[in-house]
Amino acid sequence: MLNTTTFVGLDVHARSIKAVALDAMTGEVRSATFAYDAAAVAEWAGSLDPAAKCVYESGVTGFDLQKRLSSMGIDCVVGAVSKMIKPSADRKRKNDRNDAEFLARMLSVGNVVEVWVPDDECEAARDLVRALDDAREDLKRCKQRLSKFLMRHGYAFSETTPTGRRKGNWTAAHWAWIRSIEFPEKADDEVLAYYIDAVRQAMESKKRLEKLVEAEASKPRWKKRVDSLRCLKGVDAMTAADIVFEAGEFSRFKNARSFAAWLGLTPSEHSSGESARQGGITKAGNKHLRRVLVEAAWHYMSASPHPKDLAKGQAPDPAARRHAAKGIRRLVKRREEMLGRGVHKNKANVATARELACWCWAVGRMIENG
Repeated sequence: MLNTTTFVGLDVHARSIKAVALDAMTGEVRSATFAYDAAAVAEWAGSLDPAAKCVYESGVTGFDLQKRLSSMGIDCVVGAVSKMIKPSADRKRKNDRNDAEFLARMLSVGNVVEVWVPDDECEAARDLVRALDDAREDLKRCKQRLSKFLMRHGYAFSETTPTGRRKGNWTAAHWAWIRSIEFPEKADDEVLAYYIDAVRQAMESKKRLEKLVEAEASKPRWKKRVDSLRCLKGVDAMTAADIVFEAGEFSRFKNARSFAAWLGLTPSEHSSGESARQGGITKAGNKHLRRVLVEAAWHYMSASPHPKDLAKGQAPDPAARRHAAKGIRRLVKRREEMLGRGVHKNKANVATARELACWCWAVGRMIENG
């Protein structure tokens, strides 16, 4: 049971906070406006009721305000914006005060779905893998710009091996070919040098961040879970770190199904009466991790059902490794069955990704329970 009757809704922006306090016993409503100042909000809320409970919506402002208020003794939660039940009548009268009052009223009747707030170490680890994902995207864009620049001028890499197979891009031979190119105009040479330098810098940034992620994953808090998840095929050190850092604690998900739903990998549904229809996946969840698992699932198209060999320095939990081996056999078999029934390979891959997510949750929970 809550030990307060005062509920405070906060409409948080980058430079301002609109606060509305609701006394559930008397119905009295008070409001105030602050700069982005957690101390001022805490002082105001504490003056109304030392046991006041605050809430604000999840969004771009993150968890900073929640952590600051909690450190000052103010009970504050972050509400999942995707779960807010807003009346249609409010669509035409949106303003900061109304939004804050709506949050306070929803909190007072227990209609706020609280977001799990990661601690500082977990949030820093998340930021690290997301920065690595940005670096990968930057590298891809830099490579595309360079290759398309050369293509516009009629240059296409077509060297072949003695067997007649075309050599791959971004190999030593490809880079040697790029450096050999000279344009009749000096300006084009300058552009080529710029694009080459951009690719080199992006590659260095990616490698540096990969080393930082590896160092973070080797910490005692994460290592056992990361090493155990790597026993699943398609999950390397970087992928395992992605999953562990983004999830934070697998125990916050009551079952594998809820973990898959958090990733947006569960089928959508439109059923009414005697009609029951399922569609594509919801895509309502962690977009970054969903893409990572879908890419990992492609390994099961040609994977064998045998257990995965351990990498150098990998020290998984023995029970988790046996469970992962069971998961590999299951995933390979399921993929073969779906393709045998004529299921499109992309649809089969997403279904495999959903089940792979469930096995990741199961392995992670085994380590946390152990």
